[in-house]
Amino acid sequence: VQLQAFGGGLVQAGGSLRLSCACSGLSLSSYTMAWFRQAPGKERDFVAAVRWSGGSTRYSDSVKDRVTISRDNAKNTVHLQMNSLRPEDTAVYYCVSDSRIILSSIRTPSAYDYWGQGTQVTVSS
Repeated sequence: VQLQAFGGGLVQAGGSLRLSCACSGLSLSSYTMAWFRQAPGKERDFVAAVRWSGGSTRYSDSVKDRVTISRDNAKNTVHLQMNSLRPEDTAVYYCVSDSRIILSSIRTPSAYDYWGQGTQVTVSS
């Protein structure tokens, strides 16, 4: 199983970034894909999730009006479009996956077995 995240970088406040996560080694139809982020000195926080089958989504309250998670079935890739970025969005963003996620655990980092390597997002003020 491999989750390869990319697309991070340095952007000014108010700008946009699109993160992507290429997935291999998984039959994704039963999986939930999600993004978490971790800022220096802080815990890992839930950002967004999508059920591969059906495409239902969940967002954290802090990003729900600025972020869109989507999946590309043909390419086994998950995207995270982030708009109106703020300095507090600065963090390492992790792509994660698991097949056993229930709604009550969708925002819990320890519920996910598979983690990508993370991609750095830095938003300057």
